[in-house]
Amino acid sequence: FVKIMKQLSYNKGAMRGGIIFFLVFLAAVFAPVLAPYDYAAISVKERLTGPSAAHLFGTDQMGRDIFSRILYGARYSLTIGIGSVALSTGLGIVFGAVSGYYGGRIDNIIMRVCDVIQSIPGLILNIALACALGPGIFNTILALGFEGIAGSARLMRSSILNVRKMEYLEAASIGNCSDIRIMARHVFPNTFAPMLVQATMGVGARIMMAASMSYIGIGVQPPIPEWGAMLADSRNFLMEYPYMCLIPGICIMIVVLSLNLLGDGLRDALDPKLKK
Repeated sequence: FVKIMKQLSYNKGAMRGGIIFFLVFLAAVFAPVLAPYDYAAISVKERLTGPSAAHLFGTDQMGRDIFSRILYGARYSLTIGIGSVALSTGLGIVFGAVSGYYGGRIDNIIMRVCDVIQSIPGLILNIALACALGPGIFNTILALGFEGIAGSARLMRSSILNVRKMEYLEAASIGNCSDIRIMARHVFPNTFAPMLVQATMGVGARIMMAASMSYIGIGVQPPIPEWGAMLADSRNFLMEYPYMCLIPGICIMIVVLSLNLLGDGLRDALDPKLKK
């Protein structure tokens, strides 16, 4: 870990991305402390007021403080992004490991299922799953997580195929180590790097996808202040009060950019060919 952080420190863009994401994460965790108002509190007298000292990001059409909603919205957006990636990566590791390590018929079955899943455009599959499951945070996580399982499984399988015939695995097998022990002690530590990079970048992609689903009304529903739902809730006021759309949109852009920069840095830090 120390070596990875040292290598990562050479990449200034990755460090900036990591710091930005860490600050956003802290803001989400401490939203109840940092938020000056209740995110659901309505004040008709203060509706549609621009950014000011009293309301840093202004108020929406119902008089709710946008800054408070942004802070709480970070909780929901990050929960969806991290939760869906954890689901897809976890199941992808299991299926990919079984497929790559054992091969044969089970490998063929798993890969053909992945082919079927990946033959459907991701957005269409997410929309279909979201419509079938219904709106809500948990269902959105399930829909986004399922869509990413095939890609994670393929990546894990390809990583295992690169190390399956290594001498240290043959030695462990001759030493009567169980398959589970071999994968846990010898295979996974040598295949986690690409999975970590994919997961890091995947969080940003899932946040954007969740925002897209909320925007068209099949993801998180108002009054929950998820950033995509905030965009959908304010689209009718774009011309007169552009700050209502710009602020959550900029927040999404910043988080996704920070994760992409961090993912690029991790890829370089974990690639032995690029180590200094």
